[in-house]
Amino acid sequence: MISPPREHAFHNPDQLWSTPTPRATYDVVVVGGGLHGLATAYYLAKNHGITNVAVLDRSWIGNGNAVRNTTVIRSNYLREESMPLYEFSMQLWSTLGDELGHDVLYDQRGMLTLCHSRHEAAVAQRTMYANRLQGIDAEWLDPVEVQRFCPIVNIAQDVRYPVYGATLQRRAGIARHDAVVFALARAAHALGVHLIQGCEVTGFERVDGRVTGVLTTRGRIGAGRVGLVGAGRTSLLTGLAGFDVPIQSYPLQALVSEILDQMLPCVVMSGALHVYVSQAHKGELVMGASRDNYVSYAQRGSFHILEHQLQAALELYPIMARAHVLRVWAGIVDMTPDASPILGHTPVRDLFLNCGWGTGGFKATPASGWVFAHTLATGEPHALNAPFTLDRFSSGALIDEHGAGVSAH
Repeated sequence: MISPPREHAFHNPDQLWSTPTPRATYDVVVVGGGLHGLATAYYLAKNHGITNVAVLDRSWIGNGNAVRNTTVIRSNYLREESMPLYEFSMQLWSTLGDELGHDVLYDQRGMLTLCHSRHEAAVAQRTMYANRLQGIDAEWLDPVEVQRFCPIVNIAQDVRYPVYGATLQRRAGIARHDAVVFALARAAHALGVHLIQGCEVTGFERVDGRVTGVLTTRGRIGAGRVGLVGAGRTSLLTGLAGFDVPIQSYPLQALVSEILDQMLPCVVMSGALHVYVSQAHKGELVMGASRDNYVSYAQRGSFHILEHQLQAALELYPIMARAHVLRVWAGIVDMTPDASPILGHTPVRDLFLNCGWGTGGFKATPASGWVFAHTLATGEPHALNAPFTLDRFSSGALIDEHGAGVSAH
């Protein structure tokens, strides 16, 4: 019998934040009002005492990928550079709601990563052992144990995608994306950060190779340092700054069902099939798919990917056959050649990048903000983001997370 979800006290706050008139200049300007931009501003104020900060968003706070994701939180990556960063993020998640004074519905319900062949199982077990060496919880379950942990998984062997087993991270889980937006924005605002909405960046002012200001649809805004946290629009912003980045932007699709009785006690991911699913606290099934194969900034996806996603899901979870799709959407993901983010210096002095999180940005929110705030405050990388430089693509020091990153998430 599946236990009911943990009770939460989530409510939309009565007061969120104001939209002030921009000052003439700020110590730090953060371009992008999504989760990573808000977390950066919050930790600049909290950890470093830098409160003369502006967060600029071309639309409204949280209108982009912040509310167009599937909210999975995990730390079971493969590379020794990645694991500490995502594990630190998971540790921050455990106290984030209490720290911000707002329930973000962080729920460590566990995550299964299904394997459908002996080869895939061997690759997954390699990641599992690498996690254990770093002190990250990881287990291997055979098909019977998989079904015991998640009873709705179909473990029949005479199907197209038989389940050979799965890795399990028990501390993995989900949170509620809009609650995190509310909490971070309200906390940053309370510390004196300016959240400036409807303010699109149109260019950058540079003097002697150093950024000195941001040109926007609301006028020039002077800046001591600038952090670009523009998610799916990173390459457009760096183009305005006069340099290119090895990033391509793609729509990443997802869907949600109507509200159903609780049937899914954990997150279940299938990397080979590019299908992963969790059940929200209210009861909706939240299901992610693979990214489209074309570069685009459109927040919608292609029907054939959703069709494949649902075909695979119905074989893995036959109980979902009568569920109805309520809506579909797409976020815009920045993909780097090695499926790892870029965090640090750019060719323009005092202009810094936080981008390229691909399909894994939500889970990294607090750690991303923490280390990027350190970088903006000190001008030097934090130890956790030191390997994630832009110049690794010319030096060859890549951090290849295509395997452990899978399609999701």
